[in-house]
Amino acid sequence: MKAISILGSTGSVGVTTLDVAGRFSDRFRVVAMAAGRNLDLLTEQVKRFHPELVSVATPELARELAARVGAQRVTIVHGLEGAIAVATHPAAKLVMSALVGAMGLQPTLAAIKAGKDIAFANKEVLVIAGELITAAVRENRVRLLPVDSEHNAVFQCLEGRGRESLKRIILTASGGPFRELAADNFESITVEQALKHPTWRMGSKITIDSATLMNKGLEVIEARWLFDLKAAQVSVVIHPQSVIHSMVEMIDGSVIAEMAIPDMAIPVAYALAYPERLPMTHLKPLSLAENSRLTFEEPDLRRFPCLRLAYEALAAGHTMPACLNAANEELVAGFLAGRVRFMDIPRHIETVMQRHHNSAARTIEDLLETDGWARAAARELIGARPVAA
Repeated sequence: MKAISILGSTGSVGVTTLDVAGRFSDRFRVVAMAAGRNLDLLTEQVKRFHPELVSVATPELARELAARVGAQRVTIVHGLEGAIAVATHPAAKLVMSALVGAMGLQPTLAAIKAGKDIAFANKEVLVIAGELITAAVRENRVRLLPVDSEHNAVFQCLEGRGRESLKRIILTASGGPFRELAADNFESITVEQALKHPTWRMGSKITIDSATLMNKGLEVIEARWLFDLKAAQVSVVIHPQSVIHSMVEMIDGSVIAEMAIPDMAIPVAYALAYPERLPMTHLKPLSLAENSRLTFEEPDLRRFPCLRLAYEALAAGHTMPACLNAANEELVAGFLAGRVRFMDIPRHIETVMQRHHNSAARTIEDLLETDGWARAAARELIGARPVAA
């Protein structure tokens, strides 16, 4: 039985991970989980899975959770130190890294240094610190198993194939809810509209990132580090049906694709059980007859400049990707709160990047300093341009 820890148990990937673990309880044991503030869901998870260790955001939430779970034998911790304790739980063989944004950086790195294999669903960690994370993976001889559907697809397509035969990878994107929206209408996009993703059901932050195509941009940077590629070897194509999750093109012209229904349970299960596969018989099988029309198109970088900005950050390297990510997190939060417009997200990110003094990232502290600077710069821009009622 494989013991697992989950960073981000109440998020969409965390919930899916627990669902898979529950369906295969003879194969997986959840020994630790970290969440934020969703105590209602977390209480249910603790009572069902009986972890030994649980972390929440604050001391107050830790006390409330203790009162809710009563006599159940569980150690409750909080904050960054608590998340790191979950990530480094002695019994865990695999850590599901599914926290949202930069908050997953230090716990994930701690898990790697503790010798844990990582099921990796927190793309921002590699965006911020790809070089440091991959170096730690090599040094500690652990596995980084991608969970994002696109990278998991590439991982499957490359299984058993020599990298010397790889020409490039092709990440697919649904195009989000505004793929066919005229550019003139982008200025009036509302939060409600942006949260209506046509294919996937995800948390609010990643849903907005999908609407701006920043999510795909972050995935480009993630792919560069996961698969040790050059930026030119990572392509993006819009595929609205979300049936092909990604492809790899070999040097002989062959293109190999991974196809499945759009359900995160499939890549989660593959990462949890790797190198084995689980019989996911509860899922509807993919019907090619029902999906007889698969279409592809190039992304429109004029309407979706966030993807362009991500490529530019990757080309610049050093601390620029960390700057991009931090600014994006702050601006997405500002959009969700009604403080900036949809198109202010890429505009303000570009301004922050232009103001950033890019420098070598030798330590985590260098990256955290950039993260803090970029957040402050983005917040200043948010305050400088309030949204009209």
